[in-house]
Amino acid sequence: MITHTQPRRDPGRGRRAGRPARAGRARARQRSTAVDRETWIERRIPHVEVLDAEALELIEHNADLVLREIGIEFRDFPSALELWKEAGADVDGERVRFPLGLCRSLVEANAPREYQQHARNPQRTTIVGGERTVLAPAYGPPFVHDLDQGRRYATLEDFRNFVKLTFMAPGLHHSGGTICEPVDVPVNKRHLDMIYSHIKYSDKPFMGSVTHPDRAEDTLAMVKLLFGEDFIAKKTVLTSLINANSPLTFDATMLGAATIYAKNNQATIISPFLLAGAMSPVTVAGTLTQILAEALAGMAYIQLVRPGAPVVFGSFAAAVSMQSGAPTFGTPETSLVIYGAGQLARRLGVPYRSGGGLCAAKIPDAQAAYEAANTLQTAALAGVNFMLHATGWLEGGLAMGYEKFVMDADQANMIAVLLKGVDMSENAQALDALREVGPGSHFLGAAHTLANFETAFYRSPVADNNSFEQWREDGSLDAARRANGIWKQMLREYEAPRLDPTIDEALVDFMRRRKSEFEDRDY
Repeated sequence: MITHTQPRRDPGRGRRAGRPARAGRARARQRSTAVDRETWIERRIPHVEVLDAEALELIEHNADLVLREIGIEFRDFPSALELWKEAGADVDGERVRFPLGLCRSLVEANAPREYQQHARNPQRTTIVGGERTVLAPAYGPPFVHDLDQGRRYATLEDFRNFVKLTFMAPGLHHSGGTICEPVDVPVNKRHLDMIYSHIKYSDKPFMGSVTHPDRAEDTLAMVKLLFGEDFIAKKTVLTSLINANSPLTFDATMLGAATIYAKNNQATIISPFLLAGAMSPVTVAGTLTQILAEALAGMAYIQLVRPGAPVVFGSFAAAVSMQSGAPTFGTPETSLVIYGAGQLARRLGVPYRSGGGLCAAKIPDAQAAYEAANTLQTAALAGVNFMLHATGWLEGGLAMGYEKFVMDADQANMIAVLLKGVDMSENAQALDALREVGPGSHFLGAAHTLANFETAFYRSPVADNNSFEQWREDGSLDAARRANGIWKQMLREYEAPRLDPTIDEALVDFMRRRKSEFEDRDY
């Protein structure tokens, strides 16, 4: 970045005089991100691997023992138990115990190594798996937070805002799912508004509703209106999150949604949700064993429902404080779990999902920044293919932060640059620059520098790298305050992608009819 070559403004000039230039610099920082609008990140650096072959084999063996000796409960879903009986598993009530290797063989023989998720804009269609990383925003918070209003319950307007922000963020490739819970809409009807918002205000791929089987059916009905029934019969347009009810349990809600999506060849992320010390053992190896057992059972079930249906090996792991019992994030133990689970997923031959910008901070402060950066970078280096919660996560997932979204999106852009690795082209080797400058001079005016300065380094739209005097003249803003201005400007500049008016009308009519068919409920 060549800002140092620009003449410095007089520190004594008033803030009033500096306002137009300050706004211009903010706009320039947002434009100059060095990140293209890509549909995924193509990874060109090695994975970080923390387990050797012997350790991996031991964890796989232990997971098989858990599946055979302890088993997994499939609660309140008789059709799943019937499928397992037919497959040769031992079904005792709702507890299923599996012959050694059964789950792994079902996954390895049927589950695709990668899959294409289509977006309504074909240029936004992405691929999950292989050496690719797809980033999506946070999922599920009932609260939102911003510097102006503080913490409050999320509304449908907030949900739409975050869909718009995600659409505008070049480092996010996926619109996500329940970015926040719009609590001003009844629980049994809000899924319709959320799916419609993803369709209306973005043209990136998105996730389906999983909070009830009927809501999964509604999601499918809406994407059929969007893409056409023939297209849906052949293509995957949804990637939806199916959480295990850890430890070692799948409940009827998740199984019902998973079954519907699998039957229709839509992708599911089978994701154990573990807080080590509460929902899994306190050790990294023990937690990895449980993650693998639960993920194997869930992915194998999907293959029984429909062989070849796309699945993602999910992992959400944090630890609880042994003093208070509260969740903790960004710690070294959870990083080791993310690295280890990535290795297990690659050995199994399926795409891998893990967390992004996780933190326990209540506001977008230093704790939020370093915990989120630790998790984002770990997930990127671990080889995560689908990175959920990449932006906005606050308060252990209870709140979606506007400023946090912007700060995390900046980190997401940096991850894209990092994963692309080292450019070794002739231009990047820079021998001409070295010859031109020689000993004892500098590169600021070199021809190579002038030819490359606009794209040479990543420029953060959030960070301030000016002098102290310039920073003070610009208002003495911290990162959160700068992010506050950025998200507001993004919403002001938002323009909706075009949606066929006939399709839009059909979607609105479908929602109106469905909402009229049942009373409002809060469950």
